[in-house]
Amino acid sequence: MLPPLSHRLAACCQFVRPGDRVADVGCDHGYLGIYLLQKNIAASVIASDVALQPLASARENARKYGVEKKISFHLCSGVSGIPRDFDTLVCAGMGADTMIAILSAAPWLRDSRYRLILQCQSKRPQLRQWLWKNGFSILRETLAQDGKFIYPIMEVTYAPCPPQPLWACYLSPALLECGSPLLPEFQKRVIGGISQTIAGLEESGQEPQRLERFRKLKQELEEKTL
Repeated sequence: MLPPLSHRLAACCQFVRPGDRVADVGCDHGYLGIYLLQKNIAASVIASDVALQPLASARENARKYGVEKKISFHLCSGVSGIPRDFDTLVCAGMGADTMIAILSAAPWLRDSRYRLILQCQSKRPQLRQWLWKNGFSILRETLAQDGKFIYPIMEVTYAPCPPQPLWACYLSPALLECGSPLLPEFQKRVIGGISQTIAGLEESGQEPQRLERFRKLKQELEEKTL
């Protein structure tokens, strides 16, 4: 019996390599790690959460699904209290501010032996921009839909790359190349959000430079024919 996985968590699992030692930071109910173990994808799982109740739930679910011996549980903020002997770090269901704080507090993750699988809930352009500015590269990116929401999932590693244009922070080259059938709709939503920002700036009559920057951004994103 497999635990129930949302489409976004299932997409995260697809980026995990067979035999990986996985750290699931912000594990919540623990289903991602349990699934990876039951499918014999992960060799072991480190599960951590900043709150006691989700971690207790994850521990109980691991017992329920019979994989408790392959998971270690850690009550801590970010990666501050987990062992470093893993291959792949998964952060799913967090906003960009939280992810950036976690990664900023762990400079030892700036090592090509680690891979990061990031499923960000908000401020994704800011996250991509921070990753590139801090020496990380987005190797792959895909999309998953749960209900009315479409979520990008990134595979990242430490590998400094050339500076990226602003439009790439909204639709990364890796995302444009992923071939997901959700991509046209996601592009439409991204451009729609920028259009709303432009309308607000036009109405206020303030920040003309910012207005021009967003108009240029919208044009560049519209030119990315899928």
